[in-house]
Amino acid sequence: MLVLARKKGESIIIGDQIELVVLGVEGDVVKLGIQAPKKVQVYRKEIYDAIKENNREASSQSLDMESLNKLYKKE
Repeated sequence: MLVLARKKGESIIIGDQIELVVLGVEGDVVKLGIQAPKKVQVYRKEIYDAIKENNREASSQSLDMESLNKLYKKE
């Protein structure tokens, strides 16, 4: 892990297209600004972990084709 010290207004560049800017520090909370291309997905870690877990659960469930067909059947 790379550890860097930055002050308010200072930045860190990741690759060629991502910039992290320290916007402020209030107590033990650091506010960061992230400039990245729209195609780059940016999540808080807890949200990213929840997405991964939901995807894992969804991929492990068996698919019941009969029930799926009933959902799409027009009346």
